[in-house]
Amino acid sequence: MSLAVDRPLPTFPDTFNLAEYFLDRRILEGRGDRLAVIDDRGEYSYAHVQAQAEHLAGTLWQAGIRPEDRCLIGLWDCVEFAASFFGIVKAGAVVAMVNPELADGDYQGYLSYTRCRALIVDTALYRRLAPLLHSAGEAIDCLRLIVLVDTQPAEPGASSPVAPPDGIALRTWDDVQRGPRRGTYATSKDDPAVWLFTSGSTGKPKAAVHFHHDFAYNTECYAKQVLGIREDDVTLAVPKLYFGYATGTNLLFPFSVGAKTVLYRDRWSPERLFEQVARHRATLLTGVPTAMSRMLEADPERRRSLQPLRVVLSAGEALPEELYRRFLAAYGVEILDGIGSAELFHIYISNRVGQVRPGSLGRLVPGYHARIVRDDGSEWGRDAEIGEIGTLWVRGDSAALCYWQAHESSKKTLRGDWVVSGDLFHRDAEGYFYYDGRADDLLKLGGIFVSPLEVEGALLQHEAVLEVAVVGEENAEGLIKGLAFVVPQSGHRPDEELARSILAFGKSRLAHYKVPQRIEFVEALPRSDRGKVLRRVLQQRPRGGSAS
Repeated sequence: MSLAVDRPLPTFPDTFNLAEYFLDRRILEGRGDRLAVIDDRGEYSYAHVQAQAEHLAGTLWQAGIRPEDRCLIGLWDCVEFAASFFGIVKAGAVVAMVNPELADGDYQGYLSYTRCRALIVDTALYRRLAPLLHSAGEAIDCLRLIVLVDTQPAEPGASSPVAPPDGIALRTWDDVQRGPRRGTYATSKDDPAVWLFTSGSTGKPKAAVHFHHDFAYNTECYAKQVLGIREDDVTLAVPKLYFGYATGTNLLFPFSVGAKTVLYRDRWSPERLFEQVARHRATLLTGVPTAMSRMLEADPERRRSLQPLRVVLSAGEALPEELYRRFLAAYGVEILDGIGSAELFHIYISNRVGQVRPGSLGRLVPGYHARIVRDDGSEWGRDAEIGEIGTLWVRGDSAALCYWQAHESSKKTLRGDWVVSGDLFHRDAEGYFYYDGRADDLLKLGGIFVSPLEVEGALLQHEAVLEVAVVGEENAEGLIKGLAFVVPQSGHRPDEELARSILAFGKSRLAHYKVPQRIEFVEALPRSDRGKVLRRVLQQRPRGGSAS
């Protein structure tokens, strides 16, 4: 059965550029003087961001960069990130974004994979990458321009940045702002605009290729109809802008209505969030479950009110029901859990303000359709019954064209109008969706498939458990049993007695075959740069000797 909301779908003209939709229209509406971005160094209006973006677009064209050429952004969150994003698409080129905290060697892979013509990079990061560029060979054959952005003062005694290899121009951001200015190129709504990288659950991220209209479509459906994004909102995020989740909620969505976004360069912390919410009167916080957990763990004497917030968003990984209840009790702010993906740009199933159903990911976002499909061996499967677990299929006009250089993966995931996820779901009679994990995460215990999320949700209710992840391990008899990795709450000693207490607690709430065989205590769960628990890392971890 396909579920959908019967509303008119957003439509866009054939000639359409996302920079015009998100930025230029604010100027035409007379909002050029409105504050658009607050970062660590200042405050910037919509007109200021537009001017910076158009100077960059002019510099790109001056360097011979043309429509559909890829440009790679390697910046921490700052006004220049916003201007670079819009400047690239204004030029008709294609944005790709990379985490600036990756190991140096990872960038060579991104340079080669994207074949980028321009690299816009933080100066401190460029100092690390310069030696790599001189030995990168074919990985930088296409690179013609590097733009350096200073987001923090250089260390005392630091030398000038090393010149790049011959044939690659090096410009500072100040140089760019003194250069030519170019308006928005008349792209098609179906021209490539942005590559969004998957979270790399297989260990190798790949790029989902998106059109210009994809971002406006989800904005019209999710940001405006579900979040109710409005001009007086002030947005703040835990994840950084290179991650499509934050690209939407902390850049594109506020820009679509003339709101403000708060950007900061450093890593988040509970104290940093408390301070930013209070200082800027933030109304919409983009979070992940790990952040909510750490905010609850913060020293009570250092906690601050989150009263300015009207809502907190959660995505990227499942939000345990117990964590939701703890957070709501502590701070009085609703969390809207939802699910999105790089393949569909952003969230397509979400809870609503005042209608949150704890433990559920909510209902379909207007403009999206879904199937929960039980594999029957056929190409299209059959629709699961209410309450029956199956694979989630989603359809909506923000779906990616393909994965770059991954034809077989594209055929497997992008089937006609449908995006076939690897996520297992069930839904109830009222149209609420519930996440049951990924197919490759399911545990077969006692001959019965068990979702680790169910086990984790039960153990998380123990007062001493801050975070938990459950994987399977083979015992001496060759049988698969559950192994729970537990991050204990502060003040609780991670010893055999605590492990036995947690296991006994699990036995009181779970069927016997679902209870983990062992507990191992860890200081933190391994996570990807997008915040997802890396279960494969836990599977490969040398085993300790906690209670069983």
